[in-house]
Amino acid sequence: MRFDMVDLRLFVNTHKAGSITAGANLSNLSLQSASERIRGMESELGVLLLTRSSSGIKLTNAGLALLNHANQVLLQIDHMRSELRQYSQGLRGYIDLLCNSSAQAGFLPQKLADYLQKYPKISVGIREMPSEKIINSLNNQMANLGIVANPSSLYDLEFKFLCDDHLVIFAPPSNGFNDHGISSLNQIGNRDFIGLSQGNALQDYIDHHALSEGVSFNYRMRLATMDAVMQLVSEGLGYAILPRQVISRFIGIYPGNITPLSDEWAKRKLYICARRFDELPSYMDEFVKFLLE
Repeated sequence: MRFDMVDLRLFVNTHKAGSITAGANLSNLSLQSASERIRGMESELGVLLLTRSSSGIKLTNAGLALLNHANQVLLQIDHMRSELRQYSQGLRGYIDLLCNSSAQAGFLPQKLADYLQKYPKISVGIREMPSEKIINSLNNQMANLGIVANPSSLYDLEFKFLCDDHLVIFAPPSNGFNDHGISSLNQIGNRDFIGLSQGNALQDYIDHHALSEGVSFNYRMRLATMDAVMQLVSEGLGYAILPRQVISRFIGIYPGNITPLSDEWAKRKLYICARRFDELPSYMDEFVKFLLE
């Protein structure tokens, strides 16, 4: 295939704008040039990528597949430009780290602060995503390092244990569970809860196990960040299930009571993964060792 970056960006812009004309404008191309480029892609692939009508364009299944790959390629190019631009400013190394929401909110902040102070010429970029997507990205060589929780399968990846990532019940300061002998998920249903936003990987994990155990939570509110969830719990608006290490970071600001969950699924662990640790650049190897200390 003989596609260039202009072709891919044009295709993404055309989908975003809803028409070839608008896509051409976003790409700083004439309508004739844009139309010829899209026809050229279709001819090269031997498939129809989009259908045209008076109301705009609609991607075919092949077009949707191309859109997905084009977005990934353009994202990688943007990351490459950002990284190389930093090298021109005296940077010695750039680490693109994928991690789940729990690692980003709990394990990493202090570790990264200490690391960046020790290695001033290294820059770290964090991309938060679900563990399964991290594994897929590493296997597809879209990144070098990732932090995941309890992966169901690592395929051909290597992994090293980082820390426990146990989930616990976080209760308002005046309403703990310990005095009632409560420690299991099926003992805490039918209460008001504060949850993370729908689609959050950790929240989906919790809801999946709640459903499998027949537990129903009454979510009074769902929020995007764990510290925001803790704030509402601390003010007495409900309970939450969160990683202990995240609660430990913010409990001085948002006080409350912690009750460990005895359920096996709640005893999560965080791992750092790579395709091959011995093939990492020396500065990335040093970074991994620093996290493991």
